[in-house]
Amino acid sequence: MNVKRFIACLMFFVTAVSGINVGAAEAPVLDGKAYILMEASTGKVLVQNNADEALPPASVTKIMTLLLIYDNVDSGKIKWDDNVTVSVHAAGMGGSQIFLEANEIQTVETLTKAIAIASANDAAVAMAEHIAGSEEAFVSMMNEKAEKLGMKNTTFKNACGLDTDGHMMSARDIAIMSRELITKYPEITKFTTVWQDTITHKTAKGEKKFGLTNTNRLIKWYDGATGLKTGSTGNAFYCLSGTAKKNGMELIAVIMACPDPKQRFREVMKMLDYGYVNYELKKGEPVGKIAANVPVTGGEEDSVNAIVKEEVTYLSERGKTALKSETKINDGLKAPIKQGDVIGEIVYTLGDESAGSSPLIAEKDVERAGFGKNVKRLFELWFKG
Repeated sequence: MNVKRFIACLMFFVTAVSGINVGAAEAPVLDGKAYILMEASTGKVLVQNNADEALPPASVTKIMTLLLIYDNVDSGKIKWDDNVTVSVHAAGMGGSQIFLEANEIQTVETLTKAIAIASANDAAVAMAEHIAGSEEAFVSMMNEKAEKLGMKNTTFKNACGLDTDGHMMSARDIAIMSRELITKYPEITKFTTVWQDTITHKTAKGEKKFGLTNTNRLIKWYDGATGLKTGSTGNAFYCLSGTAKKNGMELIAVIMACPDPKQRFREVMKMLDYGYVNYELKKGEPVGKIAANVPVTGGEEDSVNAIVKEEVTYLSERGKTALKSETKINDGLKAPIKQGDVIGEIVYTLGDESAGSSPLIAEKDVERAGFGKNVKRLFELWFKG
């Protein structure tokens, strides 16, 4: 561990144990053409440089391939145990591969594992063809998804990231698609945290084991690392989208066009250290928490509980005070009220900063009072008067 990283870790330890804000370190300056550090739950950017320049992304491309695989499993279009027949085109992919043979049959799960762990180009193209019918059709899906996610400086030309004219992404766009994958499908870490595994090739020649070794050394070198994807080609140099999770906070650090394969990991670790030393997530009331008991006019019941609909998370500099909350209830609530109706909001602040809000919703139905209930209330008022 170098001196700068040791100091950063020491600062983090002191802060975590004592609760004292030891002061924000300066954002790191890194050896890469473009980079960005993003907090996953909020999407807030903590560090960036040249983050919107379109550059060759190499195999970091496969994050989108994996995202579309998970989307298609989630929608029910494909299943993990579906068989995939490898085409001549897929088997002919160069670069990093698991040496699939034409007409070899593997499951969706096995090919996905090979993509995530070993960055297998042949497996990526086989899955592209399985989902869309051809790699070209799958690439159209990739570009449509990129547009939907707001990835403004991305153009995909293939499913695996081999150098192709016009196949470009920005560091910000890589962070955006990485965030979508890890927040929507956190189970991806089942594969991305594996250092070594095996698959079994099943061909006309028989069966044989093939070893997989993760291309991402971050998972061996950095405590809390969860993934995500490396990339390297002649045009892209060395790229990495690195993810880690500590103390309930998940960070995404992307570097592109790094000149050295090991340096990309060191530079990403600098970004992650900076994020964990200087920032923390503040969380509001949990979903379903009763925030208030609210009077209701003209109902079978006199009141209803207002409960929190969404948990608010807010990224702040480490050492700041806790979130403060204010409950605001809509004026003049009258029956009928349906379960889930918005009847107010809870608003959070951190010092002088607005820190978000969540709707407050009715915990249950409150029906309009019937004749008997109204008569009973009249008698109660008469006796009180």
